[in-house]
Amino acid sequence: MKEQLEQIKAQSMQELESATDLQGLDEIRIKYLGKKGALTSVLRGMGALPPEERPQAGALANQARAAIEAAIEQKDAQLSGQARKAQLAGETLDVTMPGRRHKAGKLHPLTQVLDDVKDIFIGMGFSIAQGPDVELDYYNFEALNIPKNHPARDTQDTFYIDENVVLRTQTSPVQVRVMEKQKPPIRIIAPGMVYRSDAVDATHSPVFHQIEGLVVDKGITMGDLKGTLEVFAHALYGADVKVRFRPHHFPFTEPSAEMDVSCFVCGGEGCRVCKGEGWIEILGAGMVHPKVLAGCGIDPEVYSGFAFGLGLERVTMRRYDIDDLRLFFENDVRFLKQF
Repeated sequence: MKEQLEQIKAQSMQELESATDLQGLDEIRIKYLGKKGALTSVLRGMGALPPEERPQAGALANQARAAIEAAIEQKDAQLSGQARKAQLAGETLDVTMPGRRHKAGKLHPLTQVLDDVKDIFIGMGFSIAQGPDVELDYYNFEALNIPKNHPARDTQDTFYIDENVVLRTQTSPVQVRVMEKQKPPIRIIAPGMVYRSDAVDATHSPVFHQIEGLVVDKGITMGDLKGTLEVFAHALYGADVKVRFRPHHFPFTEPSAEMDVSCFVCGGEGCRVCKGEGWIEILGAGMVHPKVLAGCGIDPEVYSGFAFGLGLERVTMRRYDIDDLRLFFENDVRFLKQF
């Protein structure tokens, strides 16, 4: 048995010396120290020895195990260090290499034009007002001189949440909320998202953006309204843009008008964008109806005002010569990166 132990020790040391990786080292450990290993098999045969030889054989076996374990531990430290060095060498960073360039984001074209519109009106003394998207029927209709069963409600194609709550069809309710809390002089614009059950086409969407404007003071006339909107159109589109006003009807203004700008696609010849008319409507406007003023606690005998509402998408289409409103919502990067 002594010869067996010495042979196992010598053979294991020789194999450990030639081990080149941690996997091979583990295989050597199992070969000699595992449950079915060479040294373990020798130890199991100690029961067949005479009792007087067992202590000496046990001591020799323990010495062999200790020597093999120590050699394995030393080799493990050596191979682990080599593996760590190889890993660090493979992961070395070259600080002189150029970094990855991050692409800068850009504002959506609607946001760009909205910012320009805000700047134009702020420059004329307007302030910004906001209101809720989910609106009471009273503010969306009744306070704007559109009582229940009024035929104008049919043209709004409203999304009703319940009988008294709607998704606002316009930002005009913000005007009422402002007039209830603030007395004249008032000069505000109210940009925001609005909702109507419209069929989707090149110039219509069920979700779009509107910018409402309101001026209330003593002596406000239709001339003030027309002059303000012409200044706005020329500031946004340039001095050569053509503008026209057409008589119209809105329940909350009297008299009322719609303002068109010349079609940017056909130049007035007629196309699918302007539906053959040569003009594109961008806003509706008019003098605030006396009933609306009175309902907000403002004396229509003392004060007058004008209001207007323009579609941000149509204004942006005219600004950038875009012929399809749907492009704004499709999030095609090839389209958006142009702005």
